[in-house]
Amino acid sequence: MDGHNDTLLNYMDETSDFDFLKESDTGHLDLIRAKKSGFYGGFFAIFTPNPVSPPPISEFITEKGYHMPLPDPINSSYAQSHTNKVLAKMLKLEKDSQQQFIIVRSEKEMRDCLNKNVIGGIIHMEGAEAIDLDFNSLYVYHQAGLRSLGPVWSRANNFGEGVPYHFPASPDTGPGLTEKGKQLIRLCNELGVMIDLSHMNEKGFWDTARLSTQPLVATHSNAHKLCPITRNLKDKQLDAIKESNGVVGVTFCANMLRTDGRMDLSAPLEAITDHIHYIADRIGVEHIALGSDFDGCTIPDVIKDVTGVPKLLDQLLSESWTEADIAKLTHLNWLRVLKETGI
Repeated sequence: MDGHNDTLLNYMDETSDFDFLKESDTGHLDLIRAKKSGFYGGFFAIFTPNPVSPPPISEFITEKGYHMPLPDPINSSYAQSHTNKVLAKMLKLEKDSQQQFIIVRSEKEMRDCLNKNVIGGIIHMEGAEAIDLDFNSLYVYHQAGLRSLGPVWSRANNFGEGVPYHFPASPDTGPGLTEKGKQLIRLCNELGVMIDLSHMNEKGFWDTARLSTQPLVATHSNAHKLCPITRNLKDKQLDAIKESNGVVGVTFCANMLRTDGRMDLSAPLEAITDHIHYIADRIGVEHIALGSDFDGCTIPDVIKDVTGVPKLLDQLLSESWTEADIAKLTHLNWLRVLKETGI
């Protein structure tokens, strides 16, 4: 079970003939490769890109690192239109799959997927721009299946300001949650919508930690101590996640792994397991999971796509992890957090 993928973006590429139900050489994840790898589900992100794509990180790299500016904000109507299209695609995918892929709305349904060898997709919204300030759309999206929400992506919106891609730098980059952002956290708690802290800056993280009654979760983030990019978590943030009985989904993003922050596709499996060990040693194996960011980032060649995950698990076994540890990492911790969130 995986904490984050952007595979639905492949459906929105009008130049692509991507079909999740068929094995593909496009992207990182489809139904056939998923089943080959042992993937049985996770959080499928609905993300609204900027109308004009921001320049790549490579344009901002200097000898000292890089400081990529935040993309421009987007308006709610544009985000709602895009979100509705992606959600419709996901609903159609469920219908066309003949029960091979289902939209999961509860922890019990996720467990059932494991037992039935069915792929389960939890609807996650990455950036809350599609949520109006009266929160009417939040209730509608929840009824449609929304069970996980990242209030911000790496740009500003009505609810807060996301963390930009800076290296080396602290995640303390801007203001915290707005008053509407704080209200959004409370409503998500009431509805049983998991709050994702990945992409949130440090002030927003601590605002959420003070307000939320749910376990704190970062679906696709790593250890700032090992790779000091703004997207990774400081030790005190990791400690807060442990104290809330939350979880960190370790991501495979190449530029979030290495101490030098380089986009090095030749990085070995140890570049990922180093983060797994660090987080587990600090806050316990009960608070760490997988959060690949498949189809949302560039990952090392040694993983390549979802079929590379078993190699990562074998590497952990060779590094003295037990089968019980692997079970917590791969699915048990996610299932626990879903249940404790009220999903």
